Amino acid sequence: MNPYRRTLLFGLPAGLLLPVWAPALAQPVWVEGQAFERRITLAGTELLLNGTGVRAVAWFKGFAAGLYLREAGRSAAQVLAQTGPKRLQMRMLHEVPADEFMKAFQKGMTRNAAPAELPVLADRKELFARRVAALGKVRKGDRVDLDLEPGRGTVFSVNGKLQGEAIVGDDFYAALLRSFVGDRPYDSRLKAGLLGGAA
Repeated sequence: MNPYRRTLLFGLPAGLLLPVWAPALAQPVWVEGQAFERRITLAGTELLLNGTGVRAVAWFKGFAAGLYLREAGRSAAQVLAQTGPKRLQMRMLHEVPADEFMKAFQKGMTRNAAPAELPVLADRKELFARRVAALGKVRKGDRVDLDLEPGRGTVFSVNGKLQGEAIVGDDFYAALLRSFVGDRPYDSRLKAGLLGGAA
C-alpha cells in the first residue's frame, strides 16, 4: 500500500475518524413519527435497539415499539435467554382506554404462557392489571416502558414516571415479552420488526 494512503487510513488518531460514521449511529430510528434511540443505558448497562415495529389492525395503528437488549436477538429464544436488563418501549399513536390496554396485555400473556405457568403468574398479572387500570387512559404520544432490571424485576413507567413498585421475578417479564415475540404474538409483523426483521 502507498505509504501516504497507509498514513491516511491507519495513522490518524481514532477520534479524527469518528465524524465519518458516528453521526449515523447517533441518529435515532424513526417509526411513525416516533424517535427510538439506538442506544440507551438501563441499570448501568448499555442496551442496543434490537428492532422496531408497529402494532396495527387493518388501517388502525395503535403503537410503535422498540426492543432494547445487550446483544442482538433474532429469535424469541435468543431474546428470552439473554440475561441482564431489557426494555420494551411503546410509543402510543392513538389514545386508548387503560382497560383496553390492560385486556390486551392479559390476553397476550395468557396465550403465550404454558398452562402450568398461569397459576404462578396470576397474582402478579392482577397487580400489573391494577397498575395499568389506574392510568385511566394512555394518550397519543405517551411513552410506555416495560423494563427488566436484575434484582428488581419488571419496572413499569409512563413518560418516565414509575407506576408502582417493581413486580418481582424474571418469569413475569418473560411472560410479558412473549406477548410480543412469542409463538402467538399480538402481531406477527410487529414481532418480526422487534426481532430485527427476522421472519
